[in-house]
Amino acid sequence: MSELILHHYLFSPFSEKVRAMLGYAGLSWQSVEVREMPPRPLLAPLAGGYRKIPVAQIGADIFCDTRAIGREIARLSNKPELAMENCPEEVQEFIREVDLDIFLACIITAGNLTLLRKVLKESGAVELGKLLWDRVRMGSKAKVKANSPGQMKRMVRAHLDRLESMLANQPFLFGDTPNAGDFSAYHSLWFQRDLAEQRVVKGYPKVNAWLDRLQAFGQGNRTEISPEQALEIARSHTPRAVPESDNDAELIGQSVSIAPTDYGREPVSGTLVASNAQERIIVRDDATVGEVANHFPSEGFSVRQ
Repeated sequence: MSELILHHYLFSPFSEKVRAMLGYAGLSWQSVEVREMPPRPLLAPLAGGYRKIPVAQIGADIFCDTRAIGREIARLSNKPELAMENCPEEVQEFIREVDLDIFLACIITAGNLTLLRKVLKESGAVELGKLLWDRVRMGSKAKVKANSPGQMKRMVRAHLDRLESMLANQPFLFGDTPNAGDFSAYHSLWFQRDLAEQRVVKGYPKVNAWLDRLQAFGQGNRTEISPEQALEIARSHTPRAVPESDNDAELIGQSVSIAPTDYGREPVSGTLVASNAQERIIVRDDATVGEVANHFPSEGFSVRQ
């Protein structure tokens, strides 16, 4: 089996979440850098229309959404605490909150000239303009709507107050070692503190120390490969055996489409081969790479015949 391949880009918050998890897990992985927005013609044969980043790959199995990727990192590293479903319900509820509303508030309120200059330096003026327009269009189709700027700033401060309190007597949010909850809260504050250099985060010493502790794990052992190499890896493998299904019995073996329910809601179509409480898997036959299996979390995604 090939190493885990991560299709990502530098300023992607959810990519940073996965890179940090790979560091904590101590895994070797292969890196394919992609554009900040579609079209991504060399990723499309694998992702099948799924537009969010990152996407992970192991052979001909493609993992969409960081929860699906986190489950694979947990399996590969024997660190079950990195999979949301292995955490206590308290942690799972925390993840649901910070992965959506808090994340959105942090990202939108991070916007400033510092961040703009960094993105401009990385992408160039033309690409930056396209990126901003792409995000406006994606936001207009999202089921999740942003609050007012003032409300979002208050949400960020309340979130930081909460984390500072949680870290009062322990190094990580839920104890002496990190779990999926830590990494779900990490990436949006990385975007605020390290990319946008927002001063609001710097006023919370325990939160800053916690961010530094997570970053001290590094990002694993990274090797760069080309998109063409990733396609060849998929082409030379077949999808792995699927788990037993206990959901969507009437749809197993049927042609379906699966899409996120929040934003970036472009569907991926294929044959549903597995469905349970954690994931749904569809198999697609692509002209470029042959048969691939796309893995999606069950939560946060809709399935239609």
